[in-house]
Amino acid sequence: MRPVRTAFAGALLGTLVLAACGQTAPTAPSSTAPSTASTASAPASASPDAAAGFPVTVEAANGRITLAKRPERIVSLSAAHTETLFAIGAGPQVVAVDDQSNFPQQAPRTDLSGFKPNVEAIAAQKPDLVIISNDINKVASELGKLNVPVLLEPAATKLDEAYDEIADLGAATGNQAKADELVTTMKGALDKLAASAPKDRKLTYYHELDQTPYAATSSTFIGQIYAMFGLVNIADKAPGAAGGYPKLSKEFVAQADPDLIFLADVKCCGQNKEALAKRPGWKNLKAVKNDQVVPLDDDVASRWGPRIVDLARTIGDAVSKAAGS
Repeated sequence: MRPVRTAFAGALLGTLVLAACGQTAPTAPSSTAPSTASTASAPASASPDAAAGFPVTVEAANGRITLAKRPERIVSLSAAHTETLFAIGAGPQVVAVDDQSNFPQQAPRTDLSGFKPNVEAIAAQKPDLVIISNDINKVASELGKLNVPVLLEPAATKLDEAYDEIADLGAATGNQAKADELVTTMKGALDKLAASAPKDRKLTYYHELDQTPYAATSSTFIGQIYAMFGLVNIADKAPGAAGGYPKLSKEFVAQADPDLIFLADVKCCGQNKEALAKRPGWKNLKAVKNDQVVPLDDDVASRWGPRIVDLARTIGDAVSKAAGS
């Protein structure tokens, strides 16, 4: 059983960042100290029946949630959790997902919102389980009044929490074995990528959330992924870095002159190497001149589900290229 975790502290920043990009916030950033991956703790206690391992009790951020039977009408209001549900084999149980859940393609996307939840619209789907990453407007308790079980799994702030939430969803949906297998596969893939990365050059990097520009420090979830590759984060020395997501000045980035720039504002905001070169003082940055500006998939870079491995692979490839140049 794991301790209850609070919702991420960066919700306001996430709203500001995505408003600047012209998007509805799919996930908001959170801050934490970096941590290395280790075995996820057992997320659930169960009194299994002979058929499917139910009833099962999961320790979520909104308390101990007991499910009497395997849910067959799941509503996901979190894009990251939607990805996990399909990855662990619970896709056939999902009847509706929120408007930001754009992966996988077969997810039953609706106009439901995890950031402006409408209890009546959610209840109209007749769910026997609702999964959220934000308890906005006390949607968990409001659905509870309608006897709809809700699992609150906030944005992970370190890899262990991401693994733990995958295991939680596996237990809650009757897909524990596949969830455990997914976690094992993710850990193995991340360990292999980190081990193969050249770390002797201590390359510096800047991760851009939006063109304001907001950045992410090493104390964030995304910062932990970069730390696996031995990268040095220029944002760690920025004013306001203690909050995890400082707003940098363009002059600060220009003076730091990072070896690598990773852009998480590509799809939302059209950023690329050419756009960066037009910013005052940026055309002569090492990353721009040496073609070390790395476009990321905005969604993959902002979620904490199975595609963390895809993000790490992109980072690892960029590090290898920069180290060899």
